[in-house]
Amino acid sequence: MKPLLILLSSFAVASLRSPLRGSKRFALLAVSLCSALVSSFAAEQRPNIIYILADDMGFSDIGCYGSEIDTPNLDALAKGGLRFTQFYNTARCCPTRASLLTGLYPHQAGIGHMMEDRKLEGYTGNLNKKCVTIAEALKPAGYKSYAVGKWHVTNVTHPKTDADKFNWPLQRGFDRFYGTIHGAGSFFDPNTLTRDNTYISPFNDAEYPATDYYYTDAISDHATRFIREHDKAKPFFLYVAYTAAHWPMHAKEKDIAKYKGRYTAGYEAIRQARYGKMLKEGVITAASTTNWPLPADLGEKEFWEWDQRNMEVFAAMVDNMDQGIGRIVQTLKDAGQYENTLICFLQDNGGCAEGMGRGPNGSPRAETPSLPPLGKDYLQPDMIPKQTRDGFPVRQGKGVMPGAGDTYIGYGEAWATVSNTPFRKHKHWVHEGGISTPLIAHWPAGMKTGRPGDNATGRLVHEPCHLIDLMATAVDLAGAVYPANVKPMEGKSFKPLLVSPSPSLPVSESPRPLFWEHEGNRAVRVGDWKLVSEHNKPWELYNIAQDRSEQHDLSQQDPERVKQMTALYDAYAARANVEPWEKVIPKQQPKAGKKKKNVPTK
Repeated sequence: MKPLLILLSSFAVASLRSPLRGSKRFALLAVSLCSALVSSFAAEQRPNIIYILADDMGFSDIGCYGSEIDTPNLDALAKGGLRFTQFYNTARCCPTRASLLTGLYPHQAGIGHMMEDRKLEGYTGNLNKKCVTIAEALKPAGYKSYAVGKWHVTNVTHPKTDADKFNWPLQRGFDRFYGTIHGAGSFFDPNTLTRDNTYISPFNDAEYPATDYYYTDAISDHATRFIREHDKAKPFFLYVAYTAAHWPMHAKEKDIAKYKGRYTAGYEAIRQARYGKMLKEGVITAASTTNWPLPADLGEKEFWEWDQRNMEVFAAMVDNMDQGIGRIVQTLKDAGQYENTLICFLQDNGGCAEGMGRGPNGSPRAETPSLPPLGKDYLQPDMIPKQTRDGFPVRQGKGVMPGAGDTYIGYGEAWATVSNTPFRKHKHWVHEGGISTPLIAHWPAGMKTGRPGDNATGRLVHEPCHLIDLMATAVDLAGAVYPANVKPMEGKSFKPLLVSPSPSLPVSESPRPLFWEHEGNRAVRVGDWKLVSEHNKPWELYNIAQDRSEQHDLSQQDPERVKQMTALYDAYAARANVEPWEKVIPKQQPKAGKKKKNVPTK
């Protein structure tokens, strides 16, 4: 009411002073008043926006999508919001982050693969100048923007000058940042840990003193801090990029203890239980999925106790992240910001089958440290630390029980297959297991339609959507004007899906195509049809509505559709800077006498 009285007073004063007379003066001032009222109303209604991104988790890894892992806070957001059943990422960490932040396909933003500069426009390893981030797009609309967690969209991780930080968060529109510039590292001693533009040590940080430092907690705590300290006169955008549950399997003992013995039934039994729960939850259907059996040779029978522990730690990592999300939600409530905040939760790729740290038998932990301790101000430079702060060597290998800071292990292909139930393939590939992610969207104020009895919450959304839609949605909700001097957005706002009890995106003459490419793995989806191939293998064709598990290749039965969809993909690749994989990574002959190491690039 107060803003309205001020506007009416201004109207009266302007009327008395105006040189115009009669109806013209009244009409002009009435238009001005209406415009001001609309602008004021729009500003008051614009929501805060929080995008939460988890790392290396499969489609079935949270409770409301089928998991046995306890995620009560995410489940509550789903119950009070929406669950998308066909939302897609890009199958890998940094391409997903580039696409999420810019609303473009990753090659268009310069990050078609990882962080190496391959001297090709789509593969520079840095966000280019032809794109803007969500933070940059929303800033002119009056939004403050904050980022916490994993950045991983620049190859300048050890800058020599401030000018080298051109693609760090503060240089790409964010007002505050706490997190890591690099893509992976210890949860107890992360490398490239940064506050704003300055590297910090977690053990010498006056702003966040922590005797039992754990990176997931630090991400959650800084997210809550930024919300508490935000000026409520302005809306905000908050990007929360967890590294959970990416390798190494590191978790707090109290969280691990909760899952002791939960996985004794084995891979297949857990996978079957998840499949049944997913059917019950409605996130998949029996008519369109097949829970195909795991290969008999997949798993660690000789090291079964060890591999159970791997999954127990993975579950503890997810659980701890959910606890942090609960603290973020409570902070919003305490600040009076809960109702008008859109929270979206999603994941950067499918479960990770990489063999990190799963080599020959590892060594047991020594009784006493064998290396000199590291000082509190030591800045960890390594993705895989050589030692803990108190002098214990970091250990890898089968039999090394994960969880503590002196271990560095991934949870392996069998558990990754469980994570991706019931889909094919994993992170890296663009079959459904590599690119399918949950998306939970929660916005109490926006999901009320205003009609008696109507409420847009608690629904499942089956519309195919993609990371490229997150920028468009943020711009739409913020009332922002997307810049005209950069590449146009590729996505569509999914606001209609949020606010309508009978949702659908704006209808066009034909379903919009969605595209993927990563390491030569390719896909295009149009409506219910998906064309997909592994690197250097023939195209496969699937009807996703009938076979989302991709078990029945129809390419031989429908060659004309394959031809049409191949043409769509080729046109996309040409305009989006996608290159043949052999051009990106030329095949190199290993030097005589030297064996090429198979080291993950993330």
